[in-house]
Amino acid sequence: MPAQNVGSQVQTKMGAVVIITMRIMPASTDTDLTKLKESINAEIEKFAGKPAGNVVESPVAFGLKALDMTFQMEEAKGSVDPLEDAIRALDGVASAEVTRLDRALG
Repeated sequence: MPAQNVGSQVQTKMGAVVIITMRIMPASTDTDLTKLKESINAEIEKFAGKPAGNVVESPVAFGLKALDMTFQMEEAKGSVDPLEDAIRALDGVASAEVTRLDRALG
């Protein structure tokens, strides 16, 4: 982040931050959600610089629970397609998609 000296103060220029919620469907009801969350969070942290701030297990049907994971990243990072692909490639994941994307100005 570029900084500017203004008198004795340093101001940091921050770009917009996007808040993203992804829904990850496990492959089956037998999938260990605790291990899956850890694997997904590792991918999110690698991509966005920090892990998901909020994780909700949402019942879908017949004992299957989706993981709704919310995280923040700098808008300048661009598309989350590579992250979706990385999460889809994890063992135990049936699907992953962005369900919400909000822009917050800093």
